[in-house]
Parts: sequence; structure tokens; C-alpha cells
Amino acid sequence: MSRRTLSSTLVLIMSAAAVLVAGPAYADEIPKAPGHRLVKQYEGAPAVASPVPGTPPAQHPFLAANGRSGMHGDAWGSGTSPWSGPLGKQPAVSSAKMAALGGECATVTFDKGGRIVTVCGTFTGFLVKLLDPKSLATLAEYKLPQRSSTVEAITTLDFSKIFKDTSGGAYSYLDNEDRLVLADSRQHILRLAHEQAADGSWSFRVTDDWDLTGQVPHDCVSWTNLFPSGECDPVTSVMPDWSGRVWWVTRQGRVGTVDPGSGAIRSIRLDGEEIQNSFSVADDGVSIVTDHALYSFRTAADGTPRAVWRQTYDRGTGTKPGSVNQGSGTTPDLFGSNGKKYVAITDNADDRMNVLVYRREDGIPDSDRLVCKVPVFKSGASTTDNSLISWGNSLVVENNYGYENITSLTFGRTVVGGVSRIDVREDGSGCDLAWESDIHSPSTVPKLSTANGLLYFYEKDRNSLGVDAWYLTAVDFRTGERKWKQLTGTGIGYDNNWAPITIGPDGTAYAGTFNGLIVVRDTAQ
Repeated sequence: MSRRTLSSTLVLIMSAAAVLVAGPAYADEIPKAPGHRLVKQYEGAPAVASPVPGTPPAQHPFLAANGRSGMHGDAWGSGTSPWSGPLGKQPAVSSAKMAALGGECATVTFDKGGRIVTVCGTFTGFLVKLLDPKSLATLAEYKLPQRSSTVEAITTLDFSKIFKDTSGGAYSYLDNEDRLVLADSRQHILRLAHEQAADGSWSFRVTDDWDLTGQVPHDCVSWTNLFPSGECDPVTSVMPDWSGRVWWVTRQGRVGTVDPGSGAIRSIRLDGEEIQNSFSVADDGVSIVTDHALYSFRTAADGTPRAVWRQTYDRGTGTKPGSVNQGSGTTPDLFGSNGKKYVAITDNADDRMNVLVYRREDGIPDSDRLVCKVPVFKSGASTTDNSLISWGNSLVVENNYGYENITSLTFGRTVVGGVSRIDVREDGSGCDLAWESDIHSPSTVPKLSTANGLLYFYEKDRNSLGVDAWYLTAVDFRTGERKWKQLTGTGIGYDNNWAPITIGPDGTAYAGTFNGLIVVRDTAQ
């Protein structure tokens, strides 16, 4: 069979499959696998809210309010929420299945009316959705083009390509005018508004479409281009800087900007470096980590990215199970108090991963930038592919070692696990390990509710009966003590698969799962 014939045949097959898979919008609960009655539904006892003092991250002028704007909660990537999440008082669980196969809703944002704006991944393409926060009913939907990794996975039967792809809209943000901004798989940055018609119905409208293909290679695999001869460089993430300029990064190390007023696009290439994470922004610059180094960027007068400083780190000798690539798995965290400015990541050292804290001010010699390097978790079994939580001078890190995709933990298996809190000393002279916990949180982006002092993880313990039970777990930020855990469901449909936990303005906890979105709410006072 010729390549042309093969391509045409596969297009017909996948078109038919798309009709079967897409179908009508789903509002059903995510189905539970057998065994959900054989495991504990709830453990522990309700917590007492105990707010943690501290100054919240600065509010970005071009992002939605802190807690509403994106995967990491704010421009600094703190992983904190200003609202009190569930305390474990008779928590109730519900869920929404977003597709027959897949449907994970990763980044969850909230518009000014409290409605959810999210992007959900299916095998026929990513869907931008507007959801009712109570019922999770779909109010509006906008379909994005299918990612190259999905086409490659289906044609090669190698589905690891999907689970290691962070492009195509997985990282998105809600701006200060309730518009969702993302980069799709065509190497276009879209800005979408949602609007309500006179009849009460909602719809999405593209207000801006910035084409990056003049600066980003875009000969990518698709159903009509199964054997590309050129290069494809997916756009990983987008974020605005403090002036409103939209920054973007690609997997193959391109860093660029878009001027929303003029549409001017500028970029540079970090040769030989890969970017698989999002990035963080403060009024003093943009912090980006590659698989080789941590950077602080600003722009030249024409908007071209300019590296202010660069720090290499130990990237190890290979990719660990639980990491997307050979490098740091963290979006940089910006934090600090008493006039001190820090940025933190983790490295990929072979034996034990380290938490690294750097001074981010200008004019510091390279030899003096590193504040501390703290090894965490067990020898030969440590990695994380999620952002740290930062509050005050504290950092919280979880261990994802052993998690690859939704097949990794079936038949009652779990990860090595572990969560640690690291504190930077008040005088900036170093860091100390505050506590360690044995929490088994395989892959979630955790959150801290600063309003009640609880950390929220998505946990899975080993089960001798082979039941794959998933729990929302609340941990005391001050001590590391597990307060309570609530069963959310059983089976791969409830596998978190790298999505974040998000605390809503009404105190609801949301978590993306492989098959959609789950919610946990207190039902007692």
C-alpha cells in the first residue's frame, strides 16, 4: 500500500471513529470500576480551618484574579488558593464524564460569574468548555484541532506520545477580561471570549488569532500529512508579562513574544534545549526552565526575549519514570518575603532529586545566586513533574517517581510516594527540611488553601485486592499530618494523570481525571 493510499484509508477510518467517539455532549458521571464498595469511603476526621499568615503573590494586571487564572493559581506559579477548600465535613463527590474516551479537563479557571472555563482533552481533539460550576453541565464548547501526538499514537499504537505531550492547549490562562488564551496544535495563539445570547445560550468567539508559523516550524503529523518531511515544534505554554505582552515557548527551545496591539512577533532559539513546562512571571521578569538551565528573561525594545541570567543544574543521565523529559519537571516558583526575591525549581539528579532555590535579583554574581540545594525523597527513587507550592518562605514538593501514564498504577499498584516541605531561612543563608510525609500522590498538581491551612493532594494507596481507589487527601501545611481523605472513584477513569487540583470560589475542590472532572464539596457545617 502506498503512503498516499494508507493516508487516505486512515483518514476515512478516523473520521468514522470520530463520529462514534464524539457523539453528543456527555453529562454522565465517570463510571467506577469494580471494587469501589470494598475500600474505605472516608478516613480521618474533619479539619478546623487555620489560615496561614503571609503575603499573597502580586496580582498580575493582565490575568484573572489570583486563584481563578490558571493551572498554578497565579502568575508566580505559587500553587495556592485564597479560598477555603473542603474541610472534610461529610464531603460529597460528583463527577462529569467529558468524552467516551479521555476527556480530562486539566487547567480549570473561573470567570467573574464563577463559571468554569477549561480545556478538556479527547482523542478527537481538545475542547474548550464553559461549565456550570454546580452541575458541571456544558454551557458552551469550542473544538480545537487534534494534536500531532494523538495522530502518531493512533497510527503507531504508542500512546505514551500523548501522555508526554504538554502542547496544544493543556497550558492556558484566563485574562483580566475573562478571555481564555492558549496555543493550539497549529502553532496559533488564540484568545477566546465567551458570550451569552438573548435566549440565554452561551458560545465562544475567537477575538484574536496570532499565527506563529512564520517563526515556528509547523510541518506536523496530521491525518492528511502522515509522513511530513519537515520539522514540527509544538508550542508548550503561553503567559502575559506585566506589560501585557504575550510570551510563548516551544518544546524545542524557542522563546517568543506577541505584542497584542501591533501583532508583532519576536523570538529566539535556545539551541539544544527543550521546554516541556509552563513558566512564571513577575514585574521583574519571566522565569523559564529548560531541560538544561533556569533562565530569567526580559525583552529588548522591540519585544525580542533577552536572557538576563542563566543557571545550569544537574540534569542527570536520563529520563526517570515519572518525568516527561531529562530535566526539571517544575514550572518555576517565584516567592520571597522581607524584600528578598527567590525562584525555585527541582533538578533531575540521578540519585536524589534536589530542590533548588535561587536569588532572582539583578546584579548577583552567578556564583552567589544559589541559596540552597536540598535532596529529597529516597535514594534512586525521586522525581517530580509538577510545580512546587510556595507560600512565604516555604516550598512543598511531591514525589511522582514511578508514574508514567494511566496504565502505571493498575491492579492496586501505587508509587513510592512522599511529600516534603522545605523552608528558606529568614536571613537567606540556606534552607531546612521542615517535615516529610508518606503521602502517595502519583501525579497531581497540588494546592494549598491559605484560608484554611490545608494542602490538597490526589492520593492512591497500594491495594492487595487489586482495587484502584483514588482519594482527595487533605494535609496540614504546618505539620504534614494527613487530616482526612475522601474516595472519589475507582479505575483509570479517576486517574488524575497530571491534572491539577483547583479550589473554587465557593470552596469546592475540582480535579481533572482521565475521563473528565470530579468535584468534592462539604455538605455539613
